[in-house]
Amino acid sequence: MAESVYKVIEIVGTSTEGWDEAAAAAVRRAGESLRDIRVAEVDDLDLKMDGDTIVYRARMSVSFKYEG
Repeated sequence: MAESVYKVIEIVGTSTEGWDEAAAAAVRRAGESLRDIRVAEVDDLDLKMDGDTIVYRARMSVSFKYEG
């Protein structure tokens, strides 16, 4: 079996709908430029106020196969 190496990066997704949507948006967007995403782990959830709007934020660690 060939050995594999994975790189882990941190990303932050945002949404005005909720934390689930913020996490999903982050993984969807990361998937547009990263190949072979393996695991996405939510590290922290918070929110901020933008005027009268609540912005949900999901900070995540994402791992993908390292190719170079």
